[in-house]
Amino acid sequence: MKYSDGNSKQPLLTSRERDEPHQIHPPPPPTAVFTADAPDIAPITGPGDFFREFMRESKKLWYLAGPAIFSFISKYSLGAFTQIFAGHVGTIELAAVSVENSLIAGFSFGIMLGMGSALETLCGQAVGAGKLEMLGIYMQRSWVLLTSMAIPLCLLYIFGGPILKFLGQTTEISEAAGTFAIWMIPQLFAYALNFPVAKFLQSQSKVMVIALISGVAMLLHPIMCWLFIMKFRWGLPGAAVVLNASWWFVVVAQLTYVFSGACGRAWSGFSLEAFHNLYGFFRLSLASAVMLCLETWYFMILVLFAGYLENAEVTVDAFSVCMNILGWTITVCFGMNAAVSVRVSNELGALHPRTARFSLVVAVITSILIGIVLALILLITRDEYPSLFSNDEQVKDLVKDLTPLLSFCIVINNVQPVLSGVAIGAGWQALVAYVNIGCYYLFGIPMGLLLGYKLDFGIKGIWSGMIAGTILQTCVLLVIIYKTNWNKEASLAEDRIRNWGGEHQEAQLGKT
Repeated sequence: MKYSDGNSKQPLLTSRERDEPHQIHPPPPPTAVFTADAPDIAPITGPGDFFREFMRESKKLWYLAGPAIFSFISKYSLGAFTQIFAGHVGTIELAAVSVENSLIAGFSFGIMLGMGSALETLCGQAVGAGKLEMLGIYMQRSWVLLTSMAIPLCLLYIFGGPILKFLGQTTEISEAAGTFAIWMIPQLFAYALNFPVAKFLQSQSKVMVIALISGVAMLLHPIMCWLFIMKFRWGLPGAAVVLNASWWFVVVAQLTYVFSGACGRAWSGFSLEAFHNLYGFFRLSLASAVMLCLETWYFMILVLFAGYLENAEVTVDAFSVCMNILGWTITVCFGMNAAVSVRVSNELGALHPRTARFSLVVAVITSILIGIVLALILLITRDEYPSLFSNDEQVKDLVKDLTPLLSFCIVINNVQPVLSGVAIGAGWQALVAYVNIGCYYLFGIPMGLLLGYKLDFGIKGIWSGMIAGTILQTCVLLVIIYKTNWNKEASLAEDRIRNWGGEHQEAQLGKT
């Protein structure tokens, strides 16, 4: 598509020029947050307008973000609680669970989450346009692709031990983590089913259902960990049994809700149409996977680098605790990521560019404030919280020493997930993938290695350099968003809906 303003930023999916304007008048979807036939917000001309619209949009965002934050924290806590109980068994057990969660499961998690996030663009914009009947087809296509991807990823779990040794981890940690990885293969296939159904429900603003199911899993998980790991003394095998069972509980409960008919037109049963146009769907899923994987793996690589430093066992344990805390806090803004993705995609699908842009502004301001509050809480409790994760005094002292850097990282990293949510909602995954490569892997990691190893600042140097990469990436995304023509993005969303199941597909069905 050619644009009159000369903007060279390429959309994720190329759109053809239209010969005549096309207007969408969809029926309103069943949600208290989004109404497709509502008008776009009026231009904001003063502080009064800004405050009024800020409060109105905040209510819509928090209706989505509140349950989403709770569900993200609940799901993340499954692995975190497992690490806590493993840490009270021994340092090797803690290192094994931490390395498997961070590197092996983390690698797979990034791929699965990324590929599943393609549904945030397609389903969200389809809901905005009132094309609910396509959501079930999109979800089934995503299931096919993610389950197929899980099969080759099993090799990573099976050969996890030798791979970790090759990457430089100690023999004891590599063998323990490799054994734990083999036991965690069922979790991989739970990922393959969970992410598509979660995005399917999220796009319809059915976040309360996800939150309820995740909350039940979070309540049961520590009880089962205590029973199998501590009471029955099963150790790492018990940790694997409980973690697998918790993830599959989430998947089965979500599927039961969908199959019960509670989603209306969005789910009409299984269809062979799910196998149509898989290559095109794979391209979109791959772009989403590359974007999110580059973000997910970035800080996970820090755990690998920590294993190369002196006193590797203590360093890995302490840094894993910091990453655990960082992950917990970032899940708060991943909830805002989910909310702003739904808001932006819904509003672009309904041709409301000003509302889509303003949703971003509200989400960024809110995330910064949340990050500051969380950082202050962490600094205040720096003497107490390390004891929750380990009994080793060396580990606790190193965690305490790293807390100021961790607090700063929390503030910076709270903005980035929101900007990624906007990118997903608008369909910019391919563009952001290039930004991530440059900022993270060509700048952040080399800077971290220079400070950590060459200048001998150790783990603080590695972490500081990689934070610099995150700051650069955030600045670049802010510039891109500032220069975005949101009217154009709404037009692209309209084309994308037609190409992926709107009028174009309906016309093809009519001809047959």
